[in-house]
Amino acid sequence: MKQNRSTPGSLIMGVAFVWFTTHFGGGFASGAQLYSYYLRFGLWCLLMPVLAMAYNAFFFSYCLRYARKHEVYDYRSYNNHFYGRFAPVFSNLFEFLYIVVMCVAPAVAFATGGATLSTVTGLPYLLCTLLIGIFIFIVAIFGTDLVRRVSSVLSIVIIVSLVAVYVPNIIVNADGIRASVAAMQAAPVPFGKALYSAFLYGTFQLCNVAVFVQHGQVFEKPGDAKKSMLIGWVINSALMLVVVLGLLTVYAKPEMTEQSVPTLFMVQQGVGASVLTPLISILIILGAVTTAVNMVAAMVRRIGNAIETDEEKALTDQGKPVLKTIVIALVCCLADFGIAQFGLLTLIQRAYSTIAYLAIPVILIPYIVHMIVTRFDTK
Repeated sequence: MKQNRSTPGSLIMGVAFVWFTTHFGGGFASGAQLYSYYLRFGLWCLLMPVLAMAYNAFFFSYCLRYARKHEVYDYRSYNNHFYGRFAPVFSNLFEFLYIVVMCVAPAVAFATGGATLSTVTGLPYLLCTLLIGIFIFIVAIFGTDLVRRVSSVLSIVIIVSLVAVYVPNIIVNADGIRASVAAMQAAPVPFGKALYSAFLYGTFQLCNVAVFVQHGQVFEKPGDAKKSMLIGWVINSALMLVVVLGLLTVYAKPEMTEQSVPTLFMVQQGVGASVLTPLISILIILGAVTTAVNMVAAMVRRIGNAIETDEEKALTDQGKPVLKTIVIALVCCLADFGIAQFGLLTLIQRAYSTIAYLAIPVILIPYIVHMIVTRFDTK
């Protein structure tokens, strides 16, 4: 292994952006996830996103460091190595869990992105979900490097757009924030409830270890994972807090409890609604697409490593898709496209907490045990 060279800062940032774009889905962009998991629990909403992302950064750093140290870059190979003699049980449990996630998150992306695109353009919902599926398919078949580059570009677009949407509303509607703070202080929520909600949110996100292991290959040394995830923690925490503050501008309004897209409600009640409403719609679409791209690409990498020859793997690593890669990506996209047509968005969103409970015995507890037994993979 190459241990005495430094990983370029662009690659370290690129992996951090992969985390952000995987995290930044339609639920994040619409404000629905942050409202459900954080704002409903009072003023703790200003602390819990930072703690939840620190929780994720710790585990993702361990995951990427392990993948690079042991050179296992698809999640099946990684799990077989990580779980050791318990792999026949836990690798297969993880496989089941990730298949569930693969049905949930990208289907949410297709449904959310398709519905938003349809609203903005007036095109039929079926056509809009098809267009989003085609984009996801094209990016996913060209491999990890393209996913990372697309993630970096889209991250910058998303961050700039988020700032453009939220900051003016936060500044102009500071009185709304004060009113929301007063309302939360009048009906305080116990710290334990807020912490538990943040724990569930972070535990659901742990399933993304399957997405990240493939990106550990770019690091020159395992320790670079810590740098990348530290940057990712700052980016994710900062943007979550910006969204929380933006939603606080309208939190005290009685109509807020009826909104399925809190961010859109905030924009419509704030400044520059005519300009910012289309912009937030585009953000929701980008958020949906980026999450789906990262997850489909991880599944393509995992299945491809199992069925491709060494020559085909070499071509795939160079961003030259072979027929098997194209077929795998097509099947994944068609499955998610089909699920989205059933209008399962509400049902799918309810599955997030269920997936978090499944992740506790499959990911959280085994990782903690592994850290203790191996002394953080140094023994």
